[in-house]
Amino acid sequence: MKLSKKARSTMIQKSLETRKKFPISYFDSRKYIQHNVRLEDGLGPILQFMDDLPADSTSVIVCRAIEDGDYSVLHADYILGDWGPMVGFEIHRWEDDRIVEHWDNLCPTPTQKNVSGRSMTDGANEVVDLERTQSNKALVYEFTKKILVDRELSFLSNYFTDGALVQHSPHYGDGVQSFEAMMKAWQADGKTAYHRMHLLLGEGNMVLVISEGIFKNKPAAFYDLYRLANDKIVEHWEVFETIPPRDTWKNSNGKF
Repeated sequence: MKLSKKARSTMIQKSLETRKKFPISYFDSRKYIQHNVRLEDGLGPILQFMDDLPADSTSVIVCRAIEDGDYSVLHADYILGDWGPMVGFEIHRWEDDRIVEHWDNLCPTPTQKNVSGRSMTDGANEVVDLERTQSNKALVYEFTKKILVDRELSFLSNYFTDGALVQHSPHYGDGVQSFEAMMKAWQADGKTAYHRMHLLLGEGNMVLVISEGIFKNKPAAFYDLYRLANDKIVEHWEVFETIPPRDTWKNSNGKF
């Protein structure tokens, strides 16, 4: 039986740890587009990156995986050699059953859990409610546009049940009240803001949205993963990554 796209993407990420090169055959080397601006285009830089990682200090734990049409998405815990512990999202776009494009977003793993005692990757991981995929994606699109981009916080309660929110952000804790306080703090100092959405992907109760903005006054990519239940947001994970200066990029494809 043929493996799903998300299962094959999982094999690719695990190959960083196992050193098995077979999963690299899932890439189309003729078309491959790299959006990690710290890597050059093509499969050569990926193979070199794998070879450079020390075997005794490299590990990959895939915590969540979703698939949306031609896209597969992973949420993972890493230990990447000298980089140390990292949290990341990986997105692959498939064409003719081969990977032709890749995006990611990575940040160092915090040394402590957030104020609610949660890590950036623990929590629910089962994909259910497949029949609600489109309605859940529509709700997260509306939430991102209205609340995060347009900052119309008066509508915030529409997206949650009784102010409940399981929060995995390292910046604040559980509850909509805590999220609202953080949003207001961002508005007040003007150093962190969402400017626009670029991509929204979902499967069942899990929806990931990729946005562009500024984080602490630096250009940034925001990856926000939401779990939904009964047409409400109930859990949230994130990875924020600042985008290096354009003259340091190793490819010309851009972060998005």
